[in-house]
Amino acid sequence: MGAKVAITYTESLQEMVARYRAAGQKWPATSREIARWAYRNKLWEPQEKNIIGQLARDLSRAMREEYYTDPQGRKVRTKHAARRIDDDLSDPEADSPKIQKMLWHDIRTDDGDHIIQALQQRRMQIVGDCKQLKTDGDSFNENHPSGKKIQLVFNFEDDLAEMEQPTEYQPPQSDSDDLR
Repeated sequence: MGAKVAITYTESLQEMVARYRAAGQKWPATSREIARWAYRNKLWEPQEKNIIGQLARDLSRAMREEYYTDPQGRKVRTKHAARRIDDDLSDPEADSPKIQKMLWHDIRTDDGDHIIQALQQRRMQIVGDCKQLKTDGDSFNENHPSGKKIQLVFNFEDDLAEMEQPTEYQPPQSDSDDLR
């Protein structure tokens, strides 16, 4: 008799997707369609920690989507999250890992330290996403039987400059009445 191996929540969700596909359900599918199927087939039942977790994710999403217009007319994200080690929960004498949590702050009222850390962490997330995108693209280019190649560009300066352009047509200013 083999030892029972514990799987992570993520692995159990991946197994749910595999079972969805094995059951002959529509594929490709949205995550909502898979979730509906899993819930109806009693593969997932809400628990308090899951409900709290979902509400926390929804609150995070809502805070991420809150913007204000700064004095220069820019649309700026109001709330920013930074991962911090919570020294109140960590036992300095134990060998256990430090307790980390995401703390939110408002860019308009922060003293700067939190926002600096939040922006640095977001930049590293972008770098990590770019690294994974490069790995995925390289793998496709080297292993896909179609022979099609994907060219990825990681210099975003032109994209950022283009995104800063006005989105509404601005007619040229003229001092002359000759254009009537």
